[in-house]
Amino acid sequence: MEIATEESFHVAINAHLLSGRAGYRSAGVHQYIYHLLRHLGEEGDGLRYTVMLGEGALPLDVALATLRSGWPTGRAAARVAWEQAAQPGALRRIGADLVHGPVFVGPLLSPCPVVVTIHDLSFIRFPHLFRPANRLYLTALTRLSARRTRRLIAVSEHAAAESVRLLGISRERIDVVYHGVDPAFRPLPADEVAAFRQRWGLPERFLLFVGTLEPRKNLVRLVEAFSRVRDTQIGLVLAGGKGWLYNELFAKVEALDLSEKVIFPGYVMSKELPLWYNAATILAYPSIYEGFGLPVLEAQACGTPVLTSNVSSLPEAAGDAALLVNPYDVEAIAAGLNRLLTSESLRCDLRERGLGHAQKFSWPRAAQETARVYRRALAKGERA
Repeated sequence: MEIATEESFHVAINAHLLSGRAGYRSAGVHQYIYHLLRHLGEEGDGLRYTVMLGEGALPLDVALATLRSGWPTGRAAARVAWEQAAQPGALRRIGADLVHGPVFVGPLLSPCPVVVTIHDLSFIRFPHLFRPANRLYLTALTRLSARRTRRLIAVSEHAAAESVRLLGISRERIDVVYHGVDPAFRPLPADEVAAFRQRWGLPERFLLFVGTLEPRKNLVRLVEAFSRVRDTQIGLVLAGGKGWLYNELFAKVEALDLSEKVIFPGYVMSKELPLWYNAATILAYPSIYEGFGLPVLEAQACGTPVLTSNVSSLPEAAGDAALLVNPYDVEAIAAGLNRLLTSESLRCDLRERGLGHAQKFSWPRAAQETARVYRRALAKGERA
């Protein structure tokens, strides 16, 4: 295989999940697309880009060419139809040499090679945690896309191994590209954090979770563990937009009489997220399954001690800088929280380790490695 470097190839990126609205769709995959677009082309990678957009908008400091669709792709059904019915024609019109589907799916009838990013395969591993329509769409289209893609990007070694096992993809066709951490996530001045805490009426000490409110985040068990924390002054903040199947979570908070101690601020805008991490005593992230687990790194970059799960990709994301627990064991989660809350030395140790670990991950590096995947996919002799 020979990687071509002399030509300026034209790469199209499907950014229809680049959200313009606050909510769970503005988390996760939106952030991945947003940061890639901010940094692709920065290092003179020799590639030419067109960003295919729906309702969202490019970052203000990005000057890539765009192609906006009139389809109402903010609605899932319209987006799926556009991806498979209209996208191939758009790729022909702009003369794309490659298209990147950054969220699981690529056009099955693409006129050019396809690269697809796999974030996680929770909809295959834990189908009961998803609404039937979402599960069926993601499972069918991800399997078909993975078989037709020229290269597949996995966001962790765990996601790569899952793709081999569950999608039947050869490991040789998979490139691991880790997420980055935005420089905005850093320790902030104490007076700024104190003013933020006062503005929100937050307790002096609280546990923080950040992410979409959905079953695989394991929030029901987190609330049960929180009810067993010995420090009666501690609060719990569950920050994130409502995803799906979240009624059990709110019912558990009511059943345990914790309504006055558990705070649901809703979706947190990215510009305020560093303040939430800085204000928190601990990030509690006992998710059952993650493709990567970016909140773990963001909290570490802010100097916040982290408790997370010992399963899926989370040990990979956390490195040696977090307290790992069994997410299926409420007692283990509670014991970990109590240990962190009562040991200042452990919190300080994890803070220092976390700050060093988070520095290994950056979005410019992720973009550079992604551009190398594009060139690998366009190399002479490369086949799907």
